[in-house]
Amino acid sequence: MKEYKYKINGMRFNVEVGDVDDNHVEVVVNGTHYNVELEKETKAISKINTVKTAAAAPKTESGEKVISKPAVATGAGNAIKAPLPGTIMSFKVKVGDTVNPGDTVCMLEAMKMENDVKASTAGTVQKILVNVGDSVLEGNDIMIIG
Repeated sequence: MKEYKYKINGMRFNVEVGDVDDNHVEVVVNGTHYNVELEKETKAISKINTVKTAAAAPKTESGEKVISKPAVATGAGNAIKAPLPGTIMSFKVKVGDTVNPGDTVCMLEAMKMENDVKASTAGTVQKILVNVGDSVLEGNDIMIIG
């Protein structure tokens, strides 16, 4: 039997896994014996392939990559969104400042490069939603301009 030690939500588990015999295996978890039936190998392989396919970049029917552009928030103002995942390095504006399209509003570090995040619309900075040092994902709102 192979022995594994896990810690899940602060609880320790000692797991022993026996040899697989015709899709059945004996598993011992913290001293309690279980007889486990595994799915047939073909189903397991198709699930693995599905996961790999889902992780790949989406493509159109013609095979071109799908490039999603984050939607602009509507209502009280327009959201300036992170153009790519990274870390907020600094802000070039503060709440109350007036900006024009193309003005740099903050610096975003991604892959050891500083990137300008620019205003897409004219208006006044109403709210800054993140702090210097925060990590953001592509499409996360950084600030609201109204």
